[in-house]
Amino acid sequence: MTQEAVNQLFELAHRGDVFAMAMAGQLLCEGKFVSRNLNNGFAWLQRAAQCNCLAARDLMTDVQNGCYSQPAANTKQEESNHVSRHTVVKDPQEELAKLIGLGTVKSEIDSLRNFVRIQALRHKQGMTTTPVSLHCVFTGNPGTGKTTVARIVAAIYKELGVLKSGHLVETDRAGLVAEYVGQTAVKTNKIIDEALDGVLFIDEAYSLLGGENDFGAEAIATLLKRMEDDRDRLVVILAGYTNEIKDFIESNPGLQSRFNRYIQFDDYTGNDLVEIFKLSLRKSQYKIKRDALNALQSYIDGKLLVKDRHFGNGRFVRNLFEKVIQNQANRLAVKESINNDDLSILTVEDIPT
Repeated sequence: MTQEAVNQLFELAHRGDVFAMAMAGQLLCEGKFVSRNLNNGFAWLQRAAQCNCLAARDLMTDVQNGCYSQPAANTKQEESNHVSRHTVVKDPQEELAKLIGLGTVKSEIDSLRNFVRIQALRHKQGMTTTPVSLHCVFTGNPGTGKTTVARIVAAIYKELGVLKSGHLVETDRAGLVAEYVGQTAVKTNKIIDEALDGVLFIDEAYSLLGGENDFGAEAIATLLKRMEDDRDRLVVILAGYTNEIKDFIESNPGLQSRFNRYIQFDDYTGNDLVEIFKLSLRKSQYKIKRDALNALQSYIDGKLLVKDRHFGNGRFVRNLFEKVIQNQANRLAVKESINNDDLSILTVEDIPT
């Protein structure tokens, strides 16, 4: 089977062709002509079986009986560098509370959780409910915790029974848009399939808008269709710079109608960044002297005075931490004897100037 034929088969499956659904499921389970993926294959077979396809039901039985065993754990599969799959947060409320700073974000997430919970209770009691928009837009500069909070939101939706899995699939333009005609819809659909029953997080979503002959529009159209077709199984969170993401959504009526919940992620304060640095110290079993901590605060405050919107926030702190412990290593390398205190304590000499 040629690649073109495979693409056509999956396109027909996404359009609702029952035979194509069953075939797509079988190909994914067997790993023929496509990368093997039992979970996605079984999902396609389920769809076909729900349309009374007897062959799909037989194949589902084979999968459940172990006829298609998963590849060994150490089998290397080709993964896109632009797609990340995050495990489900076990205790979302605790994880949210533990986040440093982000007071407004925490309040917004708590409000969202309360609203979804109460609407679910009203529905359970047979009362009239207000339609809930679960899709979100996270606006703000890089390194402000948008991906981390997206994982927490996904877990909250699972906890409330809105989503079955509550996992997070993170991607960007390169993960959705292909290079050739006819391949973008297939590529986008594949990512969406992985996100079903969880959350699809699209970073810098506005980059999907391109020129006249760009395939980004096809990815947007595919996404909007799947959001409607799989509205009970898919939540989408868009993220990016505040102005660009708003302009992007306002450029498309379909996006406007689906995304009306905005959560702004403000830059971290100097004190927040110091607390994040101290958290890295604790996790990595380091200590810091008082004068070194004061020097660190001054260094961070100086960087904040000249920052632009590309300032890395949390990422800046992670890079700074690596630089500090590298400086410590260089300082210790010339000593004849090194004790445990030397290995664990950071001094003012280790702080950049």
